[in-house]
Formats: sequence, C-alpha cells, structure tokens
Amino acid sequence: MLPGEQLPLRIFEPRYSALVQTCLAADHPVFGVVLIAAGREVGGGDARSDIGALAHITDHTDMGMGRYRLNCVMRERFRVLEWQPDNPYPQAAIELWPDEPGAAVDVAAIRDIEDRMATLFERIAAARGVEVNGRDIVRGADESGDIGLWLYALAVRLPIGQADRYAVLAAPTAAERVTALSEAVDTVTAMVEFQLSD
Repeated sequence: MLPGEQLPLRIFEPRYSALVQTCLAADHPVFGVVLIAAGREVGGGDARSDIGALAHITDHTDMGMGRYRLNCVMRERFRVLEWQPDNPYPQAAIELWPDEPGAAVDVAAIRDIEDRMATLFERIAAARGVEVNGRDIVRGADESGDIGLWLYALAVRLPIGQADRYAVLAAPTAAERVTALSEAVDTVTAMVEFQLSD
C-alpha cells in the first residue's frame, strides 16, 4: 500500500481482530502495513518486507463476534527496525521514514511521466474499442502540492505489480521515486505493446 491510498478492510481472523481492538483502544487508531514477500498468504516461509506505510483507521463498524469493517487511509512511510514475536499478530519496532534529502526533482520529469501514462491509458482503451481521455486519469494527482505524495498518487493510478509498487515506496528520495515510477511506466507500456502485437 502507498501513502494516500484508501484501504477498506473486513476483519475476521482472530489475530487481526485482536489488532483492531488494540488500535481502537488507542487515541489514534493506526497500524502498519507491509508487503508479505513469502508466507502462508503467498506460499513458503514467513518473510515480510521492511518498508511499509501506516494505515489510519478513519471509520469502523463492529459487526460482532470479532468481525470488523474498517475504512483506512494510508499515510506515513516507515522502516522496520526489528521484527518482534507475533503476539498474537505481527509486531515490529519501526521508525517513520520521510523522504531523505537528495537531488532536486524536476517537475518536468513528473509531467513527462503523466504524459506517458495518459498515452498508455488511451492506447489500452483504443485496443478495447473505447474512448478515454488519459489526462482525466492522471488529473489531480498533484493536488496535495507535495512532490512525494504526487508520485505516490500517480503510482496508485498505474496498473503495476507489487514489485514495482514496492520499488516506488522504498525509493529513499523523491528523485529516486521519479526514476522508479518512470521505469514502472516503461515496463507496463512494453507489456501492453507486446500483448497488443499478437
């Protein structure tokens, strides 16, 4: 999950019901979300990524019997310092991880990514026989006025896999995030062109 995304959840598994109860008892109900690289959810041993984002619970419904419906919004990025024993849900010591100082971000490079995304969406739509204004899909991504959030908002709109999403999240600086997002656009464009060439 990327900062700025909405995360609706239906909770029923006992360990996550316990997590929700802990969160709701706090002044600011929040929990961390990381990508599971391997585990029972995706097969293999249990391995969690060390970069994630905090999910802020904005609304909840207690459906009884340990079941909850949550609406969350993803916000701050964090790094895991140490995984702790599950008790009963996964727990870790973390530190918030804002963008590190780095090279200046060229807004023109982000606008170029938007242009390439708009062209990609229009290409996909044309192949399906529909008309789409690709600019409508990317419009508003920059409304926060924050470069980092702008890049996350564009990544959310792009149909990319978990590895590319994680590369965007894990980029230490905004400039490196521009590069990761640009590479993701190239990857999706190449895949679409390959599929449409058949």
